Amino acid sequence: MRTAFWAGLLLLAIGLLAFMYQGVVWVTTRENVVRAGPVEINRDKQTPIPIWPIAGGVAVVAGIGLLVSANRSQRV
Repeated sequence: MRTAFWAGLLLLAIGLLAFMYQGVVWVTTRENVVRAGPVEINRDKQTPIPIWPIAGGVAVVAGIGLLVSANRSQRV
């Protein structure tokens, strides 16, 4: 039961740090702009994917869940 408490506290702290970081992963895709016969003009397009805020939210929810379950098992 103490292990669940400390794991929940650690996940909660990691999740809050991930929210503060607000990092994103940039994915580059190639987009065809003009195609005229054998000539093609392409453009690289960068799209942001906010991975850290999503992972931080999952870690916060999991940490709160572990803290609640550790608290309930301690009462019984």
